[in-house]
Amino acid sequence: MGPHKNLVVWQKSMDLVREIYQATAQYPKSETYGLVSQMRRCVVSIPSNIAEGYGRGSNADLIHFLYFALGSLNELETQIIISKDLSYIGDAEATELETMNDEVMKMLNSLIYKRLHQDPDTDCPDNLKT
Repeated sequence: MGPHKNLVVWQKSMDLVREIYQATAQYPKSETYGLVSQMRRCVVSIPSNIAEGYGRGSNADLIHFLYFALGSLNELETQIIISKDLSYIGDAEATELETMNDEVMKMLNSLIYKRLHQDPDTDCPDNLKT
């Protein structure tokens, strides 16, 4: 396995981290320990889990941690919608964040699919079968 820093999905997830941090810096102070904290922990876990998976050294471990990252992307998607619904971010910013989130999600799903098909002993969830 190559270094995680060379993965475009890791790089794009790092871009998403920066964007979420910038967006949440504008949230009300009352959300510092609520939605802001939750979104920041969530988005940081995406590239962190990609990196940890690659550091584990086995395909099964990598896939396991990639699924954690995928779960965080789904969680973040919900938090972006909540932020928009509460008017903490505008429509344009929400769309930009959702687009970035979707891009990373597609890339991650593709990577999971490829890695699952490298190891025939690893179970393939129905949503990733061809």
